[in-house]
Amino acid sequence: MALMSGLPPKWTLIPFGVYLLVIAFAPLCFGRFWGRNRNKLALSGGLILPVVAYLLGSNGAPLLVASLKEYAAFLALLAALFVISGGIHLRGSLAGTPQVNTAFLGLGGILASMIGTTGASMLLIRPLLRANEKRVKRTHLVIFFIFIVSNGGGMLTPLGDPPLFLGFLRGVPFLWTLRLVGPWALVNGVLLALFWLIDQAALKGEGREPPGPPTGKVREAKVPLRLEGVLNILWLLGVLALNSLAGLMARRNHWSDDLQKLVLVAGMGGLVGLSLGTTPRETRLANRFTWGPIAEVAVVFLGIFVTMVPALESLRVLGEAGRIRMDRPWEYFWASGMLSSFLDNAPTYLTFASLASGVVGGLHQVGLDPNRLDQLLRYPEGTAFLAAISCGSVFMGANTYIGNGPNFMVKAIAEENEVKMPGFLGYLAWSGAILIPLYLGLTVLFFRG
Repeated sequence: MALMSGLPPKWTLIPFGVYLLVIAFAPLCFGRFWGRNRNKLALSGGLILPVVAYLLGSNGAPLLVASLKEYAAFLALLAALFVISGGIHLRGSLAGTPQVNTAFLGLGGILASMIGTTGASMLLIRPLLRANEKRVKRTHLVIFFIFIVSNGGGMLTPLGDPPLFLGFLRGVPFLWTLRLVGPWALVNGVLLALFWLIDQAALKGEGREPPGPPTGKVREAKVPLRLEGVLNILWLLGVLALNSLAGLMARRNHWSDDLQKLVLVAGMGGLVGLSLGTTPRETRLANRFTWGPIAEVAVVFLGIFVTMVPALESLRVLGEAGRIRMDRPWEYFWASGMLSSFLDNAPTYLTFASLASGVVGGLHQVGLDPNRLDQLLRYPEGTAFLAAISCGSVFMGANTYIGNGPNFMVKAIAEENEVKMPGFLGYLAWSGAILIPLYLGLTVLFFRG
């Protein structure tokens, strides 16, 4: 629903910009202050208030409510995956060699499309950190984990990443995303090869072998590998089934968006309760499970979901007015990707998909319903645009800590395990040096038309 006055005033974009600067610089300048979630909440609340006041006073209440509903569904999914995966513990001796670490990331890149980037991240980050707990240089492990497992791996099915799931709910066939296997293989293959080289160099620089069994002899370790909390795998599958079935039921029975979100949030809550009730406390203690990471995500992303409303509304209004005109795939890839680096990638995906529907409809003199993205796929241009939007929204979520939900949780878990992680700008340096050249290659090979 559009605001009564059309474009939001420019000043309404300031809180979002300031909030990004706070996230970037507060850990550097006010580390102790920023380290407490209540202080994050106070800063977030101060920047939220002017946006809320404007939206409530200018017919923008529906936009605010819709964003808060999205936030509730977003947080419910992250919390469910965080709690359930926190009850699965891989016990035993595992050596943090480059081969083992690369295999971990490769497995995560596959699982991300099957159980979601958040599910794969929460399932694998703790075992990876334990395998490397005596390594000196570990920062690169977590950064590449975010690149691959928390983002790039989730491209092949709608279950992989929220933007693709929203596309599925709006008519994109479930198996359509498999045609994106080329970009998926290129991005993850290059990142895995680069990671192996960096990890080899890092281990060599430490001048010693990692603890545990030698390379290739993990099975001969004194403490055999054993999975605890196996029942949580059932609850994890329950999360996937709930999301898939709720989407199908909503489409077949014409559920309202509110009813669908209510079913999802209630179902996630039930699965969290089952996980907490059936997992021994000792298993979570062995995983070093705490509520800190999910609490930090809840606080930080509350500010993002509210302050981003005027920015997304401005983009929508400009697109509908024809003041944003894009007719090449690479434009959709970079525009959706760069915004997904700082805004939530799910609404960004829908905004550009709606824009693409308008452009394709104009080219062919037909009216395309932005809520039926299968109509967009009837045209070659529409298929190319949606492929570019999908790749941009998923891959470029790795550009910043706030680009995708699991990024921030992985960072928080790593810091709890005494891994020194770079700040917002330091992480940007990593992603800029590694990912941007990779995206340029992706543009030339797949989206230059």
